[in-house]
Amino acid sequence: MHVTITIRYYSPAGTVMQSGTFPLRGRAPESIAYEWLQQIKHQVHFDSLISVRINEDNDITDKVKALERS
Repeated sequence: MHVTITIRYYSPAGTVMQSGTFPLRGRAPESIAYEWLQQIKHQVHFDSLISVRINEDNDITDKVKALERS
């Protein structure tokens, strides 16, 4: 099974949105989103997270932020 993850964040250029489709492979969507967010942070200048959505309708922003804090 695959999920589509959409991450919105602020950068010096303004609001940015990135989407991608990822296989679950027995993992939680928020852990996949968190790992992808870490990759994004290493590639671009990242100011702050706006939202993280799964399949366009499930907001998991709070779950991803909780992983960042842990």
